[in-house]
Amino acid sequence: MAAAAVSEAWPELELAERERRRELLLTGPGLEERVRAAGGQLPPRLFTLPLLHYLEVSGCGSLRAPGPGLAQGLPQLHSLVLRRNALGPGLSPELGPLPALRVLDLSGNALEALPPGQGLGPAEPPGLPQLQSLNLSGNRLRELPADLARCAPRLQSLNLTGNCLDSFPAELFRPGALPLLSELAAADNCLRELSPDIAHLASLKTLDLSNNQLSEIPAELADCPKLKEINFRGNKLRDKRLEKMVSGCQTRSILEYLRVGGRGGGKGKGRAEGSEKEDSRKKRRERKQRREGGDGEEQDVGDAGRLLLRVLHVSENPAPLTVRVSPEVRDVRPYIVGAVVRGMDLQPGNALKRFLTSQTKLHEDLCEKRTAATLATHELRAVKGPLLYCARPPQDLKIVPLGRKEAKAKELVRQLQLEAEEQRKQKKRQSVSGLHRYLHLLDGNENYPCLVDADGDVISFPPITNSEKTKVKKTTSDLFLEVTSATSLQICKDVMDALILKMAEMNKYTLENKEEGSLSDTEADAVSGQLSDPRTNPSAGKDGPSLLVVEQVRVVDLEGSLKVILS
Repeated sequence: MAAAAVSEAWPELELAERERRRELLLTGPGLEERVRAAGGQLPPRLFTLPLLHYLEVSGCGSLRAPGPGLAQGLPQLHSLVLRRNALGPGLSPELGPLPALRVLDLSGNALEALPPGQGLGPAEPPGLPQLQSLNLSGNRLRELPADLARCAPRLQSLNLTGNCLDSFPAELFRPGALPLLSELAAADNCLRELSPDIAHLASLKTLDLSNNQLSEIPAELADCPKLKEINFRGNKLRDKRLEKMVSGCQTRSILEYLRVGGRGGGKGKGRAEGSEKEDSRKKRRERKQRREGGDGEEQDVGDAGRLLLRVLHVSENPAPLTVRVSPEVRDVRPYIVGAVVRGMDLQPGNALKRFLTSQTKLHEDLCEKRTAATLATHELRAVKGPLLYCARPPQDLKIVPLGRKEAKAKELVRQLQLEAEEQRKQKKRQSVSGLHRYLHLLDGNENYPCLVDADGDVISFPPITNSEKTKVKKTTSDLFLEVTSATSLQICKDVMDALILKMAEMNKYTLENKEEGSLSDTEADAVSGQLSDPRTNPSAGKDGPSLLVVEQVRVVDLEGSLKVILS
């Protein structure tokens, strides 16, 4: 009787056992009630599937602990994804040892500490000897386990974003402790100090410590031999020149400044020499800009000093586009920034394809597969402002998704879930592609976020899709850009900066390479009379689109008070 009841409550487990599956995903409606009935833990039957390589349980607010038997019952597990549940304050019993585990995602839970016996696994011998990727973002961790490096010595990627950490354990930066660590993200914490011993991370390539409480950056950071990308924005550094540099300069320039003696709060000859060197570079850039005929309106955005890009501030724009934010998005996806870009040339050759590919890459990398943020681009002519950013019940949110017929969000999500299941059956694996990969980001939401135009049409349903109404085509030259996030306003700004910079680079490439156009006859007809007027768009001229104009978009609350504007 008991076995029959378990089979009835957990048909996925019976199916996985019968089909000898190596992947299992538990999510969606009904999961919360079943886990609650199991005492806030995963059912013991799950730990009798020794063939599992991939296990994901996500979006379950009643899951407080994985439960005993995981380590013993799933020895071949390669990936364990337990995100957006209620795990915490510790893990009892501890997860490891899991000798084959390579990916562990515990993001979006309620973990406060991971002490011995209630953490990731033993240190001697290592409990997670093959672990490469560890995601602990979006928890409440006040400290990291001191033995983390000994528990997972082959770690390559560590994400600690959005916790309550005020320091790193000294053991993390011990010489040879983590020889393979290449990515370290700890943005949006309370870090007060960064040890000079970080230089011992010989493989470190990417470091994100934005939005902390750091006052200094150790000069030793420049000794990391492979470091390519750093982010210290949102820290109040004592060295104000350095604080300005981390907001706009390339990593190489910042590391060079540190290398010649500039420190977070230090003084001395080295710092003065570094300042003089940076001043000299700035003067050379300004002289070059004047020689090229610039009038000072073009603005540097990182590497965009030589790109043709102008920011039109709200004060210079008589009718800026406005996004009004409704209060109910606070509990769903509270952060949004917008911008208008005029003068994009997507007609020649593969320009449109390159543009869409660049968005996909941003979603994969900087947006962390849309978990950190989601960007959307729209044909500006089809956008009727002012816009409203709000949240609606799935049955009330209606959209014409890209490449699909009009549907309510509830129907669209259900259709995507069915398609995802069909993909799994056809490919005989748990992973899916396309929009189906992002459905889990809606788990647990009673309302879905959306952007609505002045006609009442939904033009964006983040993080899933845009509307066919504002689809970007080869004929598009003026665009509205939006970036939304459930975690951070700063990541929205960072993604927007990266997108605009990429657009400037693409426009420059298109101009210099003069690709042959590849418009179809239908598109060519559509272009007639619709291209930007040089009198109203400074980017259009006798030599074709050469200057991108970025217009600020006001984001306000329903009373009209300014919430954010992209600087």
